[in-house]
Amino acid sequence: MRKEAILYEGVDDRLRCLVCNRKCLIPEGGRGYCLTRENRDGRIYSLTYGEVSSAAVDPIEKKPLFHFHPGTLAYSLGSVGCNFRCRYCQNWSISQARIDEFPTRYISPEEAVENALSASCRSIAWTYNEPTMWLEYTLDSAELARAEGLSTVYVTNGYMSREALDILGPLLDAANVDLKGMSETFYRELCDAKPGPVLENIIRMHDMGIHIEVTNLLIPGYNDSDDDIMALINFMVSEVGVRVPLHFTRFFPHYRMQDVPPTGTDRLMRARELALEAGMKYVYVGNLPGTDAENTYCPSCGEVVIRRNGYITDTSGLADGRCRSCNSKIDVVTD
Repeated sequence: MRKEAILYEGVDDRLRCLVCNRKCLIPEGGRGYCLTRENRDGRIYSLTYGEVSSAAVDPIEKKPLFHFHPGTLAYSLGSVGCNFRCRYCQNWSISQARIDEFPTRYISPEEAVENALSASCRSIAWTYNEPTMWLEYTLDSAELARAEGLSTVYVTNGYMSREALDILGPLLDAANVDLKGMSETFYRELCDAKPGPVLENIIRMHDMGIHIEVTNLLIPGYNDSDDDIMALINFMVSEVGVRVPLHFTRFFPHYRMQDVPPTGTDRLMRARELALEAGMKYVYVGNLPGTDAENTYCPSCGEVVIRRNGYITDTSGLADGRCRSCNSKIDVVTD
């Protein structure tokens, strides 16, 4: 479905899209970098409003959000298009697709909220491709979701514009931000983007009171050295604090990076160790079955407060958001 965009301005004979930090200048008949926004007759239109490529009822831990209503379900929706070109994208078939070349089905905001409630979901999540490309749809859906008691979630690369976040922020309860690395070179060569806007938006989301968790995919030879890892940890500690959950996840060969081996277990556990040594309270390792590095431990007494086995979540170590063993407050959002 085509719908007029809400964030753009005229610049000479072109229109500037203001949804993300690319700020694309789009000529008449052209599309932005994301391929989802088009200049038609002097207006920018979103081409993907309500057009769903993927819909599923997922554990909230799959986002991954470990400290946001743990053990609950999220109604998850994705469309097509992205403002990055990650060479290792796991969802490249939808993120790099054109809406006129990929099969989708229309789900209105009303139907999305109804589906979430029918499936006993606690939240509605926009994920699979970059949700900012869906800004108008997610805003309309978020208003309805909030009215029905559903929480709202973005799984995002964090490249939205300041203008978009100003509008979105008051309607967004939680976000997992994929912080891909800390270097300009990494972002430029592997994602065709820049890290600065992502770092700024992580800070702004935190300051706005949005529950955030940060994920870093460790790619061998690209962003997995101790220096790379410590740069990211130091940013987290100094800018958003030691209590924001941090997820290091394992890379597997995919898309245009088939020649890179999976991340070694030692590298992942080393990253976790460095983060804990720096004072981070909640550090996780993902895509690595068989470890205890996805459990949540009480920072005060060390007892397990949330135990995870795959997507089976046991919250019996929590009592009203506190450690059942020592009564210390755990930084987790619960009902």
